[in-house]
Amino acid sequence: MLLPLFPLKTVLFPGALLPLHVFEPRYRQLLADVTAGDRRFGLLPPGLAAEPPDRGAVGCVAAVKAVMPLPEGRATIVVGGERRFRLRELIPASTPYLQGRAEWLDDLLDVQVPTEQDLERLRDLGERYARALHRLADQTLDVQLPRPAAELSFEIASLLEWEFEARQRFLEIRSTTERVERLLHALPVLVDHAEERALVHTQSAQNGRGKIL
Repeated sequence: MLLPLFPLKTVLFPGALLPLHVFEPRYRQLLADVTAGDRRFGLLPPGLAAEPPDRGAVGCVAAVKAVMPLPEGRATIVVGGERRFRLRELIPASTPYLQGRAEWLDDLLDVQVPTEQDLERLRDLGERYARALHRLADQTLDVQLPRPAAELSFEIASLLEWEFEARQRFLEIRSTTERVERLLHALPVLVDHAEERALVHTQSAQNGRGKIL
């Protein structure tokens, strides 16, 4: 599988949406080429020593969902994460952007799958976290998380305010059970902190309108 490549220190999870600002000429060309084609490119981390990604780097196919043109040829786009891949090699190309040969990176078969109780607990924690984030952004969006375990694990991970390295490690995990377990371990503290921040934010906003706390 040959993919146009966009090396970026940002992690895109399968099923998640991500806004990107496209301003460099080479990536403006990439955007023009993919929107004229199947609207897909590979988003993956840059290499350790230089921008070209290292062989074996894990990324996610990004499908262009929306394009908002900006002055001077720039654009803000929204991409949706699809399937994960591993970069096998860079391919010499005449394009100003990189292209590479990749292979799909799917989950391995778990010996023990997550229980329904674990998934319900994870869904509850994820919905609480999402609601807290919406309150912090003064939004009242309805939260509906996917039911399949693999999709659920990536959807929740896309919400978390983790550093790049932690998000990248999570993307590379090939066990749904392991991802669920890691989220169940991390989320309780994260949810408590997010809900505390949301409460303070709401109270501060109410006080600013003259209400007595």
